[in-house]
Amino acid sequence: MVARKGEGDPARKITETTLSLLESEGYDAVQLRRVARIAQVSLTTVYKLYPTRDELVIAAVAQWMATNTYTTLDPPRAGESLAEVLTRVTRYVFEPWERHPRMLAAYSHARSGPGGQRLDAQGFNAVLPAVSTMFASLDDQYVTDLALVLTNMVYALVGRFAHGDLAITEILPVLERTIVRLTQNNVPFAAAAERTAETGSTPFEWDRGFSSPYSPGTESDQQ
Repeated sequence: MVARKGEGDPARKITETTLSLLESEGYDAVQLRRVARIAQVSLTTVYKLYPTRDELVIAAVAQWMATNTYTTLDPPRAGESLAEVLTRVTRYVFEPWERHPRMLAAYSHARSGPGGQRLDAQGFNAVLPAVSTMFASLDDQYVTDLALVLTNMVYALVGRFAHGDLAITEILPVLERTIVRLTQNNVPFAAAAERTAETGSTPFEWDRGFSSPYSPGTESDQQ
């Protein structure tokens, strides 16, 4: 009798069970004892391979990312602008997350816990080769500022989604608008503020739907 793929590999059975739970029920469903029971391995084996739930979830999310999100990214194409390259890479990375929202929530939990830097490093190592050739011709400080703003925006938006006050479908549009703002001439837009100061104008009305990393929180948070 031929064993099924992964049948004799405890580590694989454990991570596949964990991925199944993450996708079907979410982060809170992953408990080591339950994983052991479903994977049909001993709890001792689970603890030997993954001493903590954090380590198990990180291993499972890293495996999912390698298969679904951070596969081969094409380098800049002839004639592509910086904005086009960044937008293409951002869509390539986030469209799989949109189709698997529970995995993005699991990623957010895992990267903020012990050992979570491994997931950040995995993402950077996959994305940087696709954009590094275009960055090579840019001013170093501009690249530093661009990367700082984009990475912080990504983490802020993902955090808001995981917190439950931003729809997953809002992440990509906000990132795409951010890329446009960072790569175009914003002087005409900023100059309008000077005219407003001189003539007076109705104040901008902020609302809960405003797509910003600075979340006002949910109503329950403010009670």
